[in-house]
Amino acid sequence: MTSDSTALLARLERYYDAVPRTAARAEDFGPLTLFVTEGAGWSYYARPTLGDTAQVTAADVEAVRLRQRELGIPEAFEWVSETSPGLLAPVEASGLVAHSYPLLVLDPTRWAAHEPPPDVRVRQLEADDTAVDAGRAVASLAFLHGGVEVGDSREVTPGPEDGSLEALRERMRKGLTITVLAEDDLGPLGSGSHQPVDGVTEIVGVGTVPAARRRGIGAAITSALVGDALRTGVDVIFLSAGSEDVARIYRRLGFVDVGTAYVAEAG
Repeated sequence: MTSDSTALLARLERYYDAVPRTAARAEDFGPLTLFVTEGAGWSYYARPTLGDTAQVTAADVEAVRLRQRELGIPEAFEWVSETSPGLLAPVEASGLVAHSYPLLVLDPTRWAAHEPPPDVRVRQLEADDTAVDAGRAVASLAFLHGGVEVGDSREVTPGPEDGSLEALRERMRKGLTITVLAEDDLGPLGSGSHQPVDGVTEIVGVGTVPAARRRGIGAAITSALVGDALRTGVDVIFLSAGSEDVARIYRRLGFVDVGTAYVAEAG
C-alpha cells in the first residue's frame, strides 16, 4: 500500500472505533474490543482493538463469542482485511462464517450530483419528523429484498417497538446520524444515512424498494448524503457495498476501491 492509502485506512480505523462509542460501552478483550449497546434496539459487534498489533487467536475470538452469548447479542465481528490481515483465519477457525464486501471511498474529483426522477422527492429528515419510522421501514424492506433487481414490492410496515426508533431520533438530534428519505405521492421509496465523526463519515443503509429500482433513486439518495457531508466539512466519505453489483453502481458515482471489509457471524 502507498503511504496515502495507509493513512486513509488508519483514519477509517479510528472512525470504526469512534462510532460505536457514541452509543455503546466498550469491553476490552486484548486484541479485540466488543461494543455493547444498552436499550438502543440494535447491536454492535467486535472489532480489532485500535492500535493493538498483537496477533488475534481463535481463543481470543471464542472469548468474545462467549461474552456475546452471555449478553444474548449476535456473535458478530467486523474488520478491514488490509489493516487486520490475520483476523480471517482465527475467525473462521472459531466456526464463524465470514463475508467480504468492497470498501469504497469517494473521489471528489469524480463526483457529480444526481437529481431524483421528476415524480420523486428526496429530503433530509429532522429528528421529530413523523417519517423517521417510514425511513427505517423502507430500509428494512429494501434489504429484505436485497440486490438491484426490480420487483413489485413497495409496501412498508412500521418498525419494532424496541427502543430503536427513539434511539435513532436521539442520534439525529445530536447530529450523529443524518437520514434522507425518497418518496412519491404514494409514500416512501428509499432511504439512507451517513454518520459523521471528526471529518469522516460512512454512508449506510441506502436502499430502494424493489418496485422503484433502476430509476436513479439510490443515486439521488447517495447524492443528498454526500452533499450534506461535504457542506458540513467532511473530507472522507466511504461505504461498504453489499455486493459487487452494488459496488459497480457506486464506482459510477465516483467512489473508488480502497480495501475489503469483512463481517463474520454465526452460521
